[in-house]
Amino acid sequence: MSSAGAVAVPQSRDGANPWLIAIVVTLAAFMEVLDTTIVNVALPHIAGTMSASTDESTWTLTSYLVSNGIVLTISGYLTRLLGRKRYFLICIAMFTVCSFLCGISTSLPQIIIFRLLQGFFGGGLQPNQQSIILDTFPPAKRAQAFGVTALATVVAPVIGPALGGWITDNYSWRWIFLINIPVGIITFFCVMALVRDPPSMRDERRKADLDYVGLGLIILGLGALQIFLDRGETDDWFSSPLICVMAAFAVTGIVGAVFWLLYTKKPIVDLRVLADRNFAVGSLMIFAMAVILYSSAVLLPQLSQQLLGYTATLAGLILVPGAVALIGLIILVSKILPLVQTRYVIAFGFALLGGAFFYSHQLTPDLDFRTLVLMRVFQTSGLAFLFVPISTITYLTLPRRLNGDAAALFTMFRNIAGSIGISLSTALITTRSQVRMAYLGEHQTPYSQPYLDTVASTARTLQASGVPRDLAQQGAVGHLYQQLIAQSQLLSYTDVFAICAFLAFLAIPFTFLFSKSKAGGSPAGEGGHL
Repeated sequence: MSSAGAVAVPQSRDGANPWLIAIVVTLAAFMEVLDTTIVNVALPHIAGTMSASTDESTWTLTSYLVSNGIVLTISGYLTRLLGRKRYFLICIAMFTVCSFLCGISTSLPQIIIFRLLQGFFGGGLQPNQQSIILDTFPPAKRAQAFGVTALATVVAPVIGPALGGWITDNYSWRWIFLINIPVGIITFFCVMALVRDPPSMRDERRKADLDYVGLGLIILGLGALQIFLDRGETDDWFSSPLICVMAAFAVTGIVGAVFWLLYTKKPIVDLRVLADRNFAVGSLMIFAMAVILYSSAVLLPQLSQQLLGYTATLAGLILVPGAVALIGLIILVSKILPLVQTRYVIAFGFALLGGAFFYSHQLTPDLDFRTLVLMRVFQTSGLAFLFVPISTITYLTLPRRLNGDAAALFTMFRNIAGSIGISLSTALITTRSQVRMAYLGEHQTPYSQPYLDTVASTARTLQASGVPRDLAQQGAVGHLYQQLIAQSQLLSYTDVFAICAFLAFLAIPFTFLFSKSKAGGSPAGEGGHL
């Protein structure tokens, strides 16, 4: 093991500390992932400044997700075409410039266009970060290195709403973009000084013919899918002609892209990496984890604001202790991985996550801040046992030459799953609230004696406080209707938490499809990593 740790890796041949490289490239990815959630709480403020509706302002989020999702998939090709370091530097520089342009925008069309460009250049940051870490660290050290990566992938979406709410409430929404400028400048020069392309990548760099058909199908499929997911709830899903068209385009583009990329000789992204069992199962596991991660990051702040009247800042603060606990547990997990089969750790993580959501399922109307914080800490405890182990074993048996395409697909699966998680959780809250209201409403009729007794009792209380009899009767009925709405909404959250628990438990059997290996080891009977 000691000899493995001493092996020179491409990125450290010029004397750079590999851990410093990991921190620098993760800082770039952190900046990009943060921008996927930090904007959410600022949308009403952006709408007000731009004299637009809140619905129109959501296109600032949709445009980012569309371009980001498309570029994630083809980043492997762009890396081969431009060289990884050069492409990474271009992405950092232009992401920073576009952040500045978003911050000084004076109209809605301007900020939508700049967010589109920001997502386009931001899409290359996460895959290149993972690819650099894979080439910088030998397999024995990757678990610890992915612990650093988790700061960008898992912690950033969690603290995004809290940071965005605090900045918006205390300063201006423009600063949620402008804070990227110093980070981007520092990261750009650090990457320029520290990161080197490995010799194999410099040798392979070539001006390859662009796969126009594959690129077109990916743009059509993933672009339409992101619009479908992000706008579906707002436009009432399939009752909207736009959503129906986007659904048709998404299916056509994705199915067409899969067939084309599998059978063309020079695909823009190599789907054959999915033939590796560990990578295929890992992609499925990261998809499941991301659905639950992004769903839960939306549910608790939304619950606290809609039902408990919390401010955006206070609602975001519910997530912060969980993020702190997550960082500590990730360090612990990195120590455990060399001692236990990785698939057992992942199975335990999903079991813990399922238990956390089952605990969160026990909601009551008298929830306080401390209880909400404990719920979130419990939920993030499960996530700590998932991201690092999944990322470590996913790339374990892949040839190094496929790292670029693999990192692009792995990140794409995670981001698409995040969009699906947000859309599904939001839609389910609305649907289950209506179902619960219909059920509870059956008992609020003139034919229900308990209901009549409650109305009469409430009316007498109002009369005793000086309200006229007629108004007291109306007030009593209105008060019970408000309670009906609040109870229906609360029960809808319990339903969605139960669904999240079910999905987490459902993932457990699939974890045993991974190879029998520990972090840094080779699975029995399988190939190496060259």
